[in-house]
Amino acid sequence: MAIQQKLSLMIPGPTPVPEKVLQALGKHPIGHRTKDFQDLVESTTKNLQWLHQTQNDILTITGSGTAAMEAGIINTLSKGDKVLCGENGKFGQRWVQVAKEFGLDVIKIEAKWGSPLNPDDFKTILEKDTEKEIKAVILTHSETSTGVINDLKKISTHIRNHEKALSIIDCVTSLGACSVPVDEWELDIVASGSQKGYMIPPGLSFISMSDKAWQASEKSNLPKFYLNLKSYKKSLLNNSNPYTPAVNLVFALDESLKMMRDEGLENIFKRHNRHKLAISKAALTLKLKLFADENYLSPAITAIEIDDINAEDFRKTIKKEYDILLAGGQDHLKGKIFRVGHLGYVNDRDIISVVAAISNTLLNQNKISSKEAGEALKVASNYLKIN
Repeated sequence: MAIQQKLSLMIPGPTPVPEKVLQALGKHPIGHRTKDFQDLVESTTKNLQWLHQTQNDILTITGSGTAAMEAGIINTLSKGDKVLCGENGKFGQRWVQVAKEFGLDVIKIEAKWGSPLNPDDFKTILEKDTEKEIKAVILTHSETSTGVINDLKKISTHIRNHEKALSIIDCVTSLGACSVPVDEWELDIVASGSQKGYMIPPGLSFISMSDKAWQASEKSNLPKFYLNLKSYKKSLLNNSNPYTPAVNLVFALDESLKMMRDEGLENIFKRHNRHKLAISKAALTLKLKLFADENYLSPAITAIEIDDINAEDFRKTIKKEYDILLAGGQDHLKGKIFRVGHLGYVNDRDIISVVAAISNTLLNQNKISSKEAGEALKVASNYLKIN
């Protein structure tokens, strides 16, 4: 009988889950209307506010990050409302589709896939809107389809200066990987998902709502039932949930957030930055190309171009030979790039392992020399030593 292999997830999600979190996940379920569960909700809510760096309400929905983003849109906007949507990758493209599906009047701000959105584009359009017709700005912070992080700090400044428009932000792969100071940047609606930086399996999403967002919800006329956030807000007053939640995922969330508090925000952000640098600099040493603008690399994932080899075949080789799962390109990028995830419960050993696997595969295909393979490991190791 063959020995069972240990799959290493180096993708943007699901991400690896710590042993302590898996053990919490395996507890016997408890009633979701009991005092014990209410205590659990109270604990996780406080720690979610800590992670988001906010005093805003943070609601937990049983559903993916897409559910949280859709909830943010349908609870604060009305049919025909004018919105700005940033699109520089697959997920920005998705929010354009969602907004149009609900009858919103969408103005797209686009950038080439691999490049960041230009904050000045937002500034120009928002400043011209003297009648304050634009009701929201919708964008993705960390665009994992291309490995780009957008300059949310600058963009949020322009949104605040408009005064009327809400910010509706997909932080699904940035929360828990880099600083997203919700209160400092005055972000109105921030969505995230459990299977990313939170280090737990898929199934929960989280949405932070500002007072301004709640005020907007009073005027919203878009249809909603399960994702009606007023129901979640009312339940949260009693540390509860309007519907049956994924109880065991909340056990897991409680454990993962405690682990994150023990590590500390700054240490979490530094770790993700080290891993980003180690992967990206090693890739350049191996004569590979970074697909994203090097000044705007996502802390969650590094997208890499590879010449003369189909990226899908390269991924399959890595999976077969080393049991490491890398992500592929999406849409027109399929076969042209592969993506190395370094989000959540990823440590230095994982980074060295994936650099070695990529190097050895290139070496076996006569794309690099053994000296270059060794140099890539040295480069990665040096960046891992940075505090």
